[in-house]
Amino acid sequence: MGREALVDGHGRRIGDVRVSVTDRCNFRCQYCMPAEGLPWLERSDVLSFEELTRIVRLLAEMGVGGVRLTGGEPLVRRDLPRLAAMVAALPGVEDLAITTNGFLLERDARALVDAGVRRFNVSIDSLQRDRFYELTRRDALPRVLAGLEALAAIPQAHPIKVNAVALRDFTEQEALPFAAFAREHPFEVRFIEVMPLDADRRWTPEQVLTGQELHDLIHAVHPLEPLERAPSSTARVYRFADGRGAGTIGFINPVSEPFCDDCNRLRLTADGKLRTCLFSVNETDLRTPLRDGTDDDGLVQIIRDAVWRKELKHRVNDPGFVQPPRSMSAIGG
Repeated sequence: MGREALVDGHGRRIGDVRVSVTDRCNFRCQYCMPAEGLPWLERSDVLSFEELTRIVRLLAEMGVGGVRLTGGEPLVRRDLPRLAAMVAALPGVEDLAITTNGFLLERDARALVDAGVRRFNVSIDSLQRDRFYELTRRDALPRVLAGLEALAAIPQAHPIKVNAVALRDFTEQEALPFAAFAREHPFEVRFIEVMPLDADRRWTPEQVLTGQELHDLIHAVHPLEPLERAPSSTARVYRFADGRGAGTIGFINPVSEPFCDDCNRLRLTADGKLRTCLFSVNETDLRTPLRDGTDDDGLVQIIRDAVWRKELKHRVNDPGFVQPPRSMSAIGG
């Protein structure tokens, strides 16, 4: 059944939801979690495939047609392709995507594509094995690249995006190697400014290597031309001006150039909390009403009430900004 569109109190129509399927991760990236990891949710606290699918179905009935499966690392959730197939089959789901660190991608790429996933984001912060290990605390680059290669061989999997978190005094050395990578492969390589979502709470504005700085580093060697930005897109995307690049370069600048004005996104955590902004300090519990027998109309009203209160902006650059209690791995990308 169709329902009235989901709109927030600022008039923004919601069209996209990030669904975290687990808080667990097989990496320990320095900008996300401590070397020893974090306490994981109890299995009983994590939403089942059926519960996740029910929430996505209700959102799709309200016009939320974009769904992205995230974690933690989503591929550590057992039998994830089955969930992907359940979500892909829902009326109103127009675009099913996944964000992964790629470690298990060689194993699951074909099954995910067959299940209906059509867009993939693969996180790779360095193309040098030792530097990859330094940042992720895992000697996994060859395995990640093998997974990326397996995915790229599947025609239905394209477009593929490669995400690199931009850190000052680290990513400057990665800019040109990644640009060369994008010239050789049909990927959109995207640099994402580091955000205050680390479990260690050591983030400072000085750590942020801005998208503009990275653009200038690449542009000086490989001139770039901007592509038109789609509404609600998080990235500013460029092609190579000489026309010789197989891929493109993107910059996601949530700190230096916030894109909150046309934000159309929600997030659902693995334990069933609805978040209306990545930096929300408040959440809406959906797991309890799900398990207490609340009917669809009741759940829809809870969602509408939460979305109506969606933040106008994230306030990272405002005095007195408060980092959310959850780290990125516990929120879901």
